[in-house]
Amino acid sequence: MTQKLFGGTAVQVPVIGQGTWMIEGSADAERRGIDALRTGIDLGLTHIDTAEMYGTGRAEEIAGKAITGRRAEVFLVSKVLPSNASYEGTLRACERSLQRLGTDRLDLYLLHWESAHPIGETMRAMEHLIDNGQIRFAGVSNFDVKQVQAAQSALRHHKLASNQVLYHLGERGIERKLIPYCQAEGIAVVGYTPFGRAKFPRPDSPGGRVLEGIAKAHGRSVRQVILNFLTRLDGVFTIPKAGNLEHTRENAGATGWALSAEDIAAIDRAFPAPTRDVPLAML
Repeated sequence: MTQKLFGGTAVQVPVIGQGTWMIEGSADAERRGIDALRTGIDLGLTHIDTAEMYGTGRAEEIAGKAITGRRAEVFLVSKVLPSNASYEGTLRACERSLQRLGTDRLDLYLLHWESAHPIGETMRAMEHLIDNGQIRFAGVSNFDVKQVQAAQSALRHHKLASNQVLYHLGERGIERKLIPYCQAEGIAVVGYTPFGRAKFPRPDSPGGRVLEGIAKAHGRSVRQVILNFLTRLDGVFTIPKAGNLEHTRENAGATGWALSAEDIAAIDRAFPAPTRDVPLAML
């Protein structure tokens, strides 16, 4: 699995990780999710992303079961809800997440989206957690450039490590200013929902046919072409959902090969990035 330096840290992280949003469900579904996460770790998809919001903590519990005995192998990420993101609230939320995950530390802790609590309170708590060894790095999620700048300014002793945002072929607005800004500042960009859920390109659509042709030329799948394209830029990562063994194995085959300049140009034409600034999209 191809790895990149994670923002301005000295840590190498797989460009493709595993998301856990909506991984909870029936006992059978959760068992499949645990199997998929463990298989992903075997295949090098060791960046595991979760949040206290997902399943009201259940996704963290599932992720915790998946990494039992393998904690040292994974780059583990969780998020604090904005409603909990006061100084004391962030500290308490992190402790609850650690308990559900069955670990004493997170590699990365994110503010899930902008909070009504002052960003200075949240970032002060993040720095306390870093200094206390409960997290290694602090980041944000669903932040535009101005919000990222505010978070950076609120940090006194540590640097902002990442910004997790919506990024798929139908939502490429972050390529205009957010990705270049984060690249210049040494902030990793982690794209979520890379297949766009309901916006996944239909095989019989013009764009779908472009992707099918590129996939066939490389002996790959359309999903692998999409993931390869979305991680082509420096400092950009993606976290497709875990939960399905077949998809996990497929996702792991999305790196280790390169799209040609012609492939990238064809995808650009089929799924053009906006030509003007647009508000940050989020789910």
